[in-house]
Order: sequence, then structure tokens, then C-alpha cells
Amino acid sequence: MERVVAITMGDPAGVGPEIILKAFAKGCLKGIPLVIGDISVMRYYAELLKMDIPLAEAESPEKANSSSLNVLSLTKLEVGIDYLPAKSSATCGRAVVQYIKKAVELCLEGKASAMVTAPISKASMHQAGYKYPGHTELLAELTNTKNYAMMLTGGGIKSVLVTIHVPLKEVPNLIKEQEVYRVAKLTCVELERKWGVPNPKVAICGLNPHAGESGAFGNEEQHIKKAVERLKNEGYNVSGPHPADTVFYWHLKGNYHAVVAMYHDQGLIPVKLLGFDEGVNITLGLPIIRTSPDHGTAFDIAGKGVASYKSFAYAYDLAVELAAKRG
Repeated sequence: MERVVAITMGDPAGVGPEIILKAFAKGCLKGIPLVIGDISVMRYYAELLKMDIPLAEAESPEKANSSSLNVLSLTKLEVGIDYLPAKSSATCGRAVVQYIKKAVELCLEGKASAMVTAPISKASMHQAGYKYPGHTELLAELTNTKNYAMMLTGGGIKSVLVTIHVPLKEVPNLIKEQEVYRVAKLTCVELERKWGVPNPKVAICGLNPHAGESGAFGNEEQHIKKAVERLKNEGYNVSGPHPADTVFYWHLKGNYHAVVAMYHDQGLIPVKLLGFDEGVNITLGLPIIRTSPDHGTAFDIAGKGVASYKSFAYAYDLAVELAAKRG
């Protein structure tokens, strides 16, 4: 039985509609893709990019089919009036939240097996009065999830972040035993639950060069060590703190199933270096499967027809894979 995968269209002014259309045209969307968004916007971009795509309006997941790019249309936006490519607006901000809410609802009801989110503009959301830093926090609220984390995959790397979008100078004060413990434990649990990896091996990064060199280069590692000890005592197969300049090499060699990084760039540089066009963001801890391409709305190229669909295609593939493992 083919599964319905809910795709949120993303910001109408960004590259979301374009990369969805391109991925469908390349035959990358397995199962039954269901775009949650606006069929008039999808038609606009299809015409703009001169793409002959079979777009079909579906009133519900049950009405969707595998031969068309199905659109469950929640808005009726007009280009030049409600949105313009590359321009943030409150109208787009309100629309994207509608799309996300509907996709979450379908997943929670079991009418969609997973959701893949096209990029949204934080500026548009903020103009609409929503102050979420991004998808993750909104999805957590909609699913009543308190324990969640961001994993980025690509180039053979799985990297989970303890801190995300915060200034680097604030990171040391946020590296607490409980938070490292929470994120690393969630990583272990999700690797087993979502990927089916029994007793996964998870490496935990240090914060400082050489993982602090026994206190010579900083003492934040003492908090990380305590978290590692707690996890080991509970039976989790974790190790660390490891120097961040070598641990990803050993992960790539197969010594670990994932790495827990302390901050954004520490964890994401390896992913983007090795898999720039295939990076995927997955939210750990949600009761549903959610993946996303690892890039933003790219307003600088929106509407120009040059956006790469590859990261979105990888995100869709991963969503389908995880849904199949869930059964």
C-alpha cells in the first residue's frame, strides 16, 4: 500500500514550490506526495519555470493519487497582490503556519505517514506575529513535545546539536550536564526507535580544543563527562567527550552511529562539507516523522529557476524510509 507523505509548501515567496516541482519532475517523490499549500501558487511557479507538471487539487489525503502532484489547497494567494517571489510578508507568514498545522494534524491522525517541510521565512512569520525561531519549536508545540532535538544528516554524517541558534559567546554557559544528558539520551532512543539500530554507539563531542586537555583549555568538559557517566550507568553505549576535530572522522569510518555536538557550527560543518546538496534536518523526539531540506527560502534566487531540489529529495527519501521502518 502506497503511503501519503505530507509536504508543506513553505513560504510562497521562497524556493519551496520550485524545489517540490523539480523533485516531482525528476521522479524523486515516491508513494503519494500531498502538498499542503496553495495550488494557485504551485501553478504560478510551474508556468514561470515552464514546467509541465500534472497538478491535481485533492480535498483530502484519500483523494490523492500517485500519478499527480496532489495539492491540498488551504489558501488562495495571488501573485503581485498577496506575495512576490523573494519578498517576505505577513500574508506568507500566516499561510505557512496554516500549512504546517494541517500537515501535523494529518500525521497525528494517521492520514499521512510523514511530513516533509519546505523552507519558511522567519521574517515572514515574525511579520505575521509568530515569534518561533523556526519549524522545530512550532512542531514541538503542535505535538505537545517537550523533549526534542535537531539532527542533521548528510555525507554519511548524523550530527545532533545540544545548542542551536545562539551566539557563540553564550554556548559555554549552556553546556550543562542535564542538557547534554537529555540530548544524548534522546539520540540513542531515536536511533533505535526510528532507525532500528539496536544499542547504538553515540560519540559526544567536547566543547574546547582537544576536549579541554584535562582542564588546560577549559572546564566545560566536566559537565559533559558527568552526562556521559550517567548515560553509561543507565546502559547507553556512549563515549566522550571526544575532540571535535577527529570524532567525525571516526564516525565516518563506522565507529559511531551518530555524534552529539555542542554547538551549531561544530556539528554542521562536517555535514555541509561532505554532503552540501544532500543535507537533511530531522526533528528527534516528535511523535511523528518530520524531515526538511537543510537550507532556507533562498530569497536571492527565488523565482529564477536555479534552485537545487537535491536536499529536498533526500529529505523526502528519508521520510519515506523512516515511515517504512515504523510500519
